[in-house]
Amino acid sequence: MLLKTLVNYKKAGEEDKRLLIFLIITTLISGSLGYVISKIFEQASSGFENFGKFITIFVAVLLLITAFLLFRSKNQTGALRTETEVNKKDGVILGLAQALAVLPGFSRSGLTVSSLLFRKFNDISALRLSFLMSMPIILAGNLVMNLDKFNFSSYSLLGVLVAFIVGLASISFFLKLVKKINFGIFALIFAFLMIFSVFIKG
Repeated sequence: MLLKTLVNYKKAGEEDKRLLIFLIITTLISGSLGYVISKIFEQASSGFENFGKFITIFVAVLLLITAFLLFRSKNQTGALRTETEVNKKDGVILGLAQALAVLPGFSRSGLTVSSLLFRKFNDISALRLSFLMSMPIILAGNLVMNLDKFNFSSYSLLGVLVAFIVGLASISFFLKLVKKINFGIFALIFAFLMIFSVFIKG
């Protein structure tokens, strides 16, 4: 659907246009800002002791907040947004959130899902948008980082196609799974496991 919107933008529906613009904004912001953040971190990380533990705790807290928002969203009706209601402001905020995922220990999905929940999206829409955001930035990131090693051939093209199909299938399966269970339970468990791992290492 998004590819169809990109090819035939003028005739696409308003909801499809908004979603496409949202993905373009998030990709451009997270790609450019993420690159800058990664370079700064490479130069400054040597000066931070126990930085990994700090990041782990930070992500665990983020997961706890995500779990709380997910549990709360299950009890709300009518007031939550869906992916058809995304706007440019959402794109900027989510682009910034996704850019932080370049830092070691930061969970891209945790950051983006939490941000979407804070923006009052329902849990299914938040997960779906987070997955959609990951596809262009991961593809672009791999191309940029491995451009000097890339050798165009039918095999490499087939590999990209297979990875794309498997990714879509995984997203579809996961979204169906989330509809049957409360994803907040998983976020809660992972948060406690991350906190526990810090004390085990320490």
